[in-house]
Amino acid sequence: MKIYRKDIDGLRAIAIIPVILFHLGYLANGYLGVDVFFVISGYLITGLVYNEVEENKFSILKFYERRIRRIFPLVLFTTAIAFILGLIFMLPDDLENLCQSVFASNFSANNILMKITSADYWAVKNDYKPLMHTWSLGIEEQFYMLYPLIFFFLKGDKKTFILPLLLFLSVLSLTAFFLSTDASSKFYLLQYRFFELSIGGVCAIYFSKRNNVINYTKSQYILYLLLSILVFLLFFNFINSNDIKVFSVTIITAGILVLGGLHFNSSSFYKSLIANKVLTGIGKISFSVYMWHQIVFAFARYFVIEVITLKYAIMLIIIVLLLSILSYFGIENYFRNRTLVKTKNLFSIVCFSFLIIIGSSFYVYVVGGIIRDVPELGITKSNHSSGLNFFGIEGNINNKYNVDIRALDKPFSNNDQQIGTKPKKIKVLVIGNSFGRDFSNVLKESSFKDAIEVRYSDTVVKSATEFKTRINEANFIFFGSDCPTKKSVSRYNIDPNKLWIVGIKDFGNSNGIHYNKKIENYLEYRTSMKIGVVEKDLNFKKIWDKRYIDLLKLVADSNGKVLVFSPTGKFLSHDTRHFTKFGAVFFAKQLDTKLKEIMKL
Repeated sequence: MKIYRKDIDGLRAIAIIPVILFHLGYLANGYLGVDVFFVISGYLITGLVYNEVEENKFSILKFYERRIRRIFPLVLFTTAIAFILGLIFMLPDDLENLCQSVFASNFSANNILMKITSADYWAVKNDYKPLMHTWSLGIEEQFYMLYPLIFFFLKGDKKTFILPLLLFLSVLSLTAFFLSTDASSKFYLLQYRFFELSIGGVCAIYFSKRNNVINYTKSQYILYLLLSILVFLLFFNFINSNDIKVFSVTIITAGILVLGGLHFNSSSFYKSLIANKVLTGIGKISFSVYMWHQIVFAFARYFVIEVITLKYAIMLIIIVLLLSILSYFGIENYFRNRTLVKTKNLFSIVCFSFLIIIGSSFYVYVVGGIIRDVPELGITKSNHSSGLNFFGIEGNINNKYNVDIRALDKPFSNNDQQIGTKPKKIKVLVIGNSFGRDFSNVLKESSFKDAIEVRYSDTVVKSATEFKTRINEANFIFFGSDCPTKKSVSRYNIDPNKLWIVGIKDFGNSNGIHYNKKIENYLEYRTSMKIGVVEKDLNFKKIWDKRYIDLLKLVADSNGKVLVFSPTGKFLSHDTRHFTKFGAVFFAKQLDTKLKEIMKL
């Protein structure tokens, strides 16, 4: 019978504390705590399953039952709470995104969703996503689905092949991790993370009967050294390469698990250091802490606190700990107890809850998160009943105004000749991404819209010949993107006399905090822009000089704060980056004189 290792609970605490501080914005390397969890999971699961294989007691069905008991009740409960809070406090676009995450989290696939929708894990927008952290749970659950198959097919006389296979798969995964240049895939997908879990597994098997080959006295000093290095890696950012950070944390954690196995029950100093009551207490509730912390932090940012100061951080941590203690005893321990919850009842509860949560979140997603009237966005629920979402950005109800501009992605009409007394229209080409489509809407909402013929071309050119024709025929060309560098524009070989650069724009970090406030003076109300936006804007102004159409100066003050609402109290942006119809109308009025001068209207 295996002895329970309290030192691993202490190691869990050392992992979860940096993760919490990272998501509060206080610790740059804190996210590496997740890598510690991966190694611990691989080590413990493999040790348990391999022992069962050796004793001919391994059952793949019982393995899955244990995982369901351990994970699903808490995941279902916390995602349900996040969903309910979203229904109460969130704007349609944010609620729709949350519903995607609820759906994906419960299908153990939020890592894949995050890879598709939020490739940059460090982006500020992720701070406002209550379930962004379940990407790591997705990796673990996918691992748990596949991993036991190795033991199932290699049990009995074939068990000698388990360790060589795990070593081979670890090397394969590690090689893929270091060779891949796709940073987001390496972060979110199992094949690049497998080695972290499997190295823990390799150590559990290899050292289970070889601890006697390790020098007891020397290993104690190495253990303390590894613990010190791990703490430094988690709390201090002194390595630039994320790959090196992840690999280092993986190897060091594996070393601590192996050497800790020699000393956890005999060294009083090691016990007091890592297996004290505080650390083991936090470690025991670490799964609950992990599931609750981002939900609490994200919703606090969304409708209560614009900036999490130290005082608020302490308050939020206390809330997380209280919720975690309650869910640890009321959900985790309760469902893991086979005496209290029989297997049949477990599956009934899990399946029923799963269907309710998935069905509800899918419905709200399909209607675009529009469950009530939102006057600030000009949304009336009854007017959107016919619009439906089906997974995909281009079909997004809340993005429809921006996406509809793609209808202008076609050749100019043949109106070079003046017909009667009717003057020919000025041909205007807008090139760009979603920022370019925003500017196209500004032109379509302008006072001179009938005097111009607007065409739009994506930065991803479908037909080079037809695209060149549009460039040659256009009287004026506006380039709009979130990064209008010389390099990104020069490849189109546009006549500099035709070219104008549309400035970047930003409306803060989240509309949620504004939506949930009682604002009286829309003309004076402002919010801070995302970090770095002002500097980027100044840089682009220097590059393009008089050819730069500065959008930020129309809404920003000297403190770097921007307007959020139109004078009538409508959001200028639905997602802090792209215009609503009200935003396009507002900027069309602000730019009316400037654009008329450019086009000599």
